[in-house]
Amino acid sequence: MADTAYCVKCKAKVEVKNGTKVTMKNGRAALKGVCAKCGTGVYKILGKAQ
Repeated sequence: MADTAYCVKCKAKVEVKNGTKVTMKNGRAALKGVCAKCGTGVYKILGKAQ
């Protein structure tokens, strides 16, 4: 899985480790995982779920 997200701690786009697709309350899809560099949780909103 080569997805990327913005890490607030590293202040850069990083590769997401252990990324899982989740659906938020409003129906949008998101990617939730861990920063590969520092281990901080990262979250990326993808768009509307199908």
